[in-house]
Amino acid sequence: MAIDSTILEDVPQDVAPALAAAAPGKRKLLFLRNAKALTGLGIMAFFGVIAIIGPWIAPYDPNAISADLLQPPSWSHWMGTTHTGQDIFSQILVGTRGVLVVGLTAGIIATVIGMIVGVTAGFVGGAGDETLSALSNIFLVIPQLPLIIIIAGQLPSAGGITVAVIIAITGWAWGARVLRAQTLSLRKRDFVEAARANGERSWRIIGAEIMPNLTAIIAAGFVGTVTFAVLSQITLAFLGVTSVSDWNWGTILFWAQNNLALQRGAWWWFVPAGLCIALLGMALTLINFGIDEFVNPRLRSTGLRARDLRRRGIRPRIGFTPVVRETSPRAAQEDQA
Repeated sequence: MAIDSTILEDVPQDVAPALAAAAPGKRKLLFLRNAKALTGLGIMAFFGVIAIIGPWIAPYDPNAISADLLQPPSWSHWMGTTHTGQDIFSQILVGTRGVLVVGLTAGIIATVIGMIVGVTAGFVGGAGDETLSALSNIFLVIPQLPLIIIIAGQLPSAGGITVAVIIAITGWAWGARVLRAQTLSLRKRDFVEAARANGERSWRIIGAEIMPNLTAIIAAGFVGTVTFAVLSQITLAFLGVTSVSDWNWGTILFWAQNNLALQRGAWWWFVPAGLCIALLGMALTLINFGIDEFVNPRLRSTGLRARDLRRRGIRPRIGFTPVVRETSPRAAQEDQA
């Protein structure tokens, strides 16, 4: 397996030494040392645990009706109740699993399809590339959300897996185009040509030479697809297109909106679900930022020299990447003179 060393070609001369001087182990663990990535992964891990154990630890049946009608948060009902006395905290816990299952399932399926189409098109070229690129272009121009609404609306009993498959089938094309472009850039590199000269088979060249260099891009595309799938599912549930008997955060918002929770002042009915959606979206965004900082050589060098930059009073900000130039003592004396 060969990792493309030309990733440093566009890095300024004053930045490259920081990358070269860093220990290999530190470079490999830089993603896990990134504060944004760690925060995002921590939030995702929390929701993952809730998705697994949520139905077991829910204090009430989310469908159970009680005499506590539209009650604010209390010790008996931590997030209050609905107009029929249903416990909102239990609905949040049970609904977390549906959100993550749809998001991860759609992300995996769309990423696999995008990898197969994009990498194959970029590697084989010729008529195969033209055919697969045309297929990707067709799916790119299809309006995804309206099509999802139409298909899901024609399936009254559409469950989470069905929605995930629909989202994946309509959402793989963008990732495939990106992977095709990167594969076209990699297939003529020296290490790929050397593998061809050694008589390596195409499948091994793709798996051992090209795919390792696409890992970060694939991960970023997966995170983006999961984000789109989660928001699409919540939107479909909020609009009442999918089954409103299957609990997820969008279903909670659907019932809150239909029963005028905002007009009644029942903020506890829609605020917890909205905060969960915002937290999950923030976690996925932070993970995406962490991947970007891991892939981009300039941003990676900033991460490796974070302490040195803070000591010099330099703080990275949006639209600005600090580049520190080391000056020799003799040059410093000449500048002072």
